[in-house]
Amino acid sequence: MAREQKAVLACVDGSARALDAVRWAARDAALRKRPLRLIHVGENADCLAAAEDAAAVPGVEIRSGTRTGHPAERLIEESATASVVVLGSHGLGGFPGMLLGSVAGALAAYAHCPVVVVRGAPPEDAPVAAGIDASPGGDAALAFALDEANLRRVPLLAVHTWTDMTMGETWSVLPIDADYGAVAEDERRLLAERLAGWREKYPDVDLRPVVVRDRPVRGLLTAGPDAQLIVVGSRGRADFGGVGLGSTSQALLHHGPCPVAVVR
Repeated sequence: MAREQKAVLACVDGSARALDAVRWAARDAALRKRPLRLIHVGENADCLAAAEDAAAVPGVEIRSGTRTGHPAERLIEESATASVVVLGSHGLGGFPGMLLGSVAGALAAYAHCPVVVVRGAPPEDAPVAAGIDASPGGDAALAFALDEANLRRVPLLAVHTWTDMTMGETWSVLPIDADYGAVAEDERRLLAERLAGWREKYPDVDLRPVVVRDRPVRGLLTAGPDAQLIVVGSRGRADFGGVGLGSTSQALLHHGPCPVAVVR
């Protein structure tokens, strides 16, 4: 017997931002040829009807339902059988007392699949941007970003940032006459080597390496100001080990100008 496909899961709460997330999730489900599951945690089941209307995309099977209990806990449980979880950036009117940081932050940190927080509706032909680093989850984030770019038939901006602090990982004391041009060239070479194998796996994706001397958040926003999606790992190279989210993913979830995907 064939295994059931994991659905795209959209969180519904009756807010306008949640409907933006539902529309994004419906398109992603159509591109991935997966069913769409709409979940409302709470007692306002009426909001599911509007969500189903917003999710109406030809060829996408829609399932909807309600859950009770703590929103973050229920959604983390539901994520175990989802391919990706999608929710709006603000509002969450159907989740009493819950703010973006508590629901989206908990999901991004502990969900069993990638989490996308949707803000706005950027152009569908805009590129995808991905933060590239050597963190343990870096490959998973890059693979997700390449999948999205491939499905959407748009370029992928592979953004690698470096700062004087990065150089400090190599030298205990930075040389006064440090050749930043040479360092930038080394960073470009390392990024090209990192991406070489991925180009072979995704030959149809226009993979564009971008090296920026800046901190990760500002570098990503500068390199991809018009991106339709920004993808990062849940914890970056510079973040301390442990559970929870890294500083880069937290900042982008709260301030990113477009949908942001966090991949563990």
